[in-house]
Amino acid sequence: MKLSATVTVLGLLPLALAESILVTFPSGTPDSVVDQAKQSVKDAGGKITHNYTDTKADSVQQLSTEFAAYNPTVEKDMTVTIQ
Repeated sequence: MKLSATVTVLGLLPLALAESILVTFPSGTPDSVVDQAKQSVKDAGGKITHNYTDTKADSVQQLSTEFAAYNPTVEKDMTVTIQ
């Protein structure tokens, strides 16, 4: 399930505080913006639980609306299996 950052603020903030969420920025997002987003999570007391190197994505336990202009995709972090 993919949600805009605005909807995430209203609907997933309690979830974000309790569980990991996956935040993925579009491919055109500058690396500096992604790095600032990571630092914002840390500064707010959040935790980056996994850093994905093949995409501009991180699994985090804190949400910030500071980078909503880049329209990141936010979804619940969960196990994916292939049968």
